[in-house]
Amino acid sequence: MATYIAIDLGLKRIGLALSYGNALVTPLPAIDRKNRNQAANDVKKVLNEYEATTVVVGIPMGSTTEDEMRRRVAHFMNLIEFSGEIAYQDESHSSQEAEALMKGEIRYKRDGRIDSLSAKIILERYLDQLKK
Repeated sequence: MATYIAIDLGLKRIGLALSYGNALVTPLPAIDRKNRNQAANDVKKVLNEYEATTVVVGIPMGSTTEDEMRRRVAHFMNLIEFSGEIAYQDESHSSQEAEALMKGEIRYKRDGRIDSLSAKIILERYLDQLKK
């Protein structure tokens, strides 16, 4: 069975979400990013722990920053040395969707919950496309 991990790659935090097969998508604790190597090592540990077969990375497709983000993501994934499949999914407005989901639930804190909810949305979009 495929194990998917979604990554919402940010400069301060990295949001993560998990799905086994194409079932339920669960947000994982976000990773605080102190530097590139520490962040890559922490993500690598998560990928190994859950035995990820596919990593789905959110990028802003169709925007002026798409090429730059693809380059950054490729560099980051090289640091991780992930040998499985790497897929890209449009992350447009995923953070705003995540914030809307959180409104009224808790006070907005910069603890990574929004980042991991964004990763959850990215992975749900990817899995929905696979089903079509």
